[in-house]
Amino acid sequence: GDLLPADGVLIQGNDLKIDESALTGESDHVRKAVDRDPLLLSGTHVMEGSGRMVVTAVGVNSQSGIIFTLLGAGGEEEEERKEKKGG
Repeated sequence: GDLLPADGVLIQGNDLKIDESALTGESDHVRKAVDRDPLLLSGTHVMEGSGRMVVTAVGVNSQSGIIFTLLGAGGEEEEERKEKKGG
C-alpha cells in the first residue's frame, strides 16, 4: 500500500497493480505496464508488484494537486458569495 508521492511514467514494472480509487472512484485495481497504461498518478496506492518511474510532476502541478487547487478555489468563491449575501 505505498502511496505514490508524484505523477510519473512507468519505465520498469513487475506485475504492478495500482488502486486509483482516490482519484477516479473506481474500486478495481488497475494493472500498469510499460507498454500498456504506464501513467502513474500521485495520491494513488501500489497494491501489488513493484516498479520504477520517471517523475513528471509534483505538488500543485500533479493531478491530485490540480484537483485540490480547483477544489480550494471553488471553496473561496463560495465563501465570497456568502459574504455578499450576508453583508
